[in-house]
Amino acid sequence: MAFALPVWLAVQEELLGHGAADHEPPSCFDDFDDEALFQMFHLTRSCIAFITDAIRIRMKTVVMDNPELPVDAMVMVALNYYAHGVSSSAVLQRLGLSETDYAVVVISTVSDVIAGMSDQFISFPLTRDARANVAFKIEKICGIPNVLGVLAPAHFRIRTSPYERSTFRAFVNSLSYTSVVSQIMCDSDGNILSVEHCCVGSTFEQEMWESSFKGREMENELHGPYWVVGGKGYHLSKHVLTPVSEPANDKEGRFNEAHTKIHNVMRATLGSLRRRFRCLMQLGFAQETSLNKKSNIIKACCVLHNIAKKFSVPPPPAAGKIEPLHPGKQQSTPVEVNPEALKARQKLIDVNFSLVTSGQNPPSNNITEDNV
Repeated sequence: MAFALPVWLAVQEELLGHGAADHEPPSCFDDFDDEALFQMFHLTRSCIAFITDAIRIRMKTVVMDNPELPVDAMVMVALNYYAHGVSSSAVLQRLGLSETDYAVVVISTVSDVIAGMSDQFISFPLTRDARANVAFKIEKICGIPNVLGVLAPAHFRIRTSPYERSTFRAFVNSLSYTSVVSQIMCDSDGNILSVEHCCVGSTFEQEMWESSFKGREMENELHGPYWVVGGKGYHLSKHVLTPVSEPANDKEGRFNEAHTKIHNVMRATLGSLRRRFRCLMQLGFAQETSLNKKSNIIKACCVLHNIAKKFSVPPPPAAGKIEPLHPGKQQSTPVEVNPEALKARQKLIDVNFSLVTSGQNPPSNNITEDNV
């Protein structure tokens, strides 16, 4: 992420107010010890305190029809849902809530507020120094220069009625399950740099890229002569670097290996995101005309992911293998490739991967979910 630690500390000081941190009011989170807190919310006490203060200052402008809960209690309901995908009866009873319907309203409200924080906590590298730093770290891992981030479609399972045939088909992705999909970009450390509004699962990756804010900015040269690394579902362009579909020699094979290596950062990042926020394993029912609530939950989890990383909070232990990246939905008809983009990729390969040692890195650079 582009924001350095001093900026985050300044934000926290502003949120807490001058000297207010020494006189914090009692919180409903105080009833949990540190171990129980992590098990219930997959976050640490200091991280939760920061999140609660960030939400509290924004909730002052939110109007609720029936505001029964203080802000920290609303945050507790939402964080518990994000962590487990359901509202725990223990949490609801602790807060005196007998109906889950109100919990749904609370989760929706808090998700909307956190999603609105994305401009502050999900930051694409905008300055020359920030871009150079991100590109340097990526090149150190895989040997590919001038890369600003890793691009991928993130599919999140949903339920939809098979009896509503037209709606049902729109949500079926290329792996034959129903999902919504968001375009996400991350850096080499697993910080999320960009997350776009979600679409139905059948949406083509290239279509999402072309209609996205970051896609238009990149292709219009607003971020300089940099690439983002994308999979086979994207078209090679001046700013999207895809693998060679049929490597003709060793250097193209070495480039593809380097491409896979940095692309695996996204795989690990999404794995970490789903482990911490298990609501993303199954987002419930969705309709094509009302994706805003799902989109807000996804964006809220991405914001919280970045905050958790700034506080060095590890995700819960892995259960099973990391879910592979979605292979991408490719066009059924051949796509004409930009000849200038082909030439630029070939030049990159010739300069950086002609020698066996090019793009090779020590084993310590292996990517796992624990690294991101």
